[in-house]
Amino acid sequence: MPAGNEDPPLTHVTLVWREGIREDWLRFGKPVAGRIIDRRTRIESYAPGQVFALVRWASNDYGTRRSVLTIVRAVGPGEAFSTLPQIDPGGEILLRVRGWVKVRAAFGLIDAIEEADFDPCDIAPDHWRHVHNRLSVGMPPRPYDQRRHRAWCLRRRLSS
Repeated sequence: MPAGNEDPPLTHVTLVWREGIREDWLRFGKPVAGRIIDRRTRIESYAPGQVFALVRWASNDYGTRRSVLTIVRAVGPGEAFSTLPQIDPGGEILLRVRGWVKVRAAFGLIDAIEEADFDPCDIAPDHWRHVHNRLSVGMPPRPYDQRRHRAWCLRRRLSS
């Protein structure tokens, strides 16, 4: 835990954009800070507990060679985390899919959540884990609804 009035350490996400070669972007997230390194690289920073989605895409002369969507929760001091490319120090992986077919399916699910007037940053982390598990075995996930969101908000309020 930080001493005194120090802010907790942030999770930093490095984004690189080289048109048509390597394109990293955030599908959703509310960074608390950002810094431009150069015209192709920037760093977005998240406070502990914040959720964001990082998309990493790359191609070569033969087509797409990498397509990955990772939904991550930024961790605080002393919390367990997984190391991830471009995320310093790492985070709690809630969902990770590889391959354009699965990434596109996850985009559709995120769109459905937004169309239902939920902020993807604020939905239950368990739902992202559920989506990860279902997509990994080729099954459709359950939709996120108001009842589940209300239960998540009550549970979060009780634990704080």
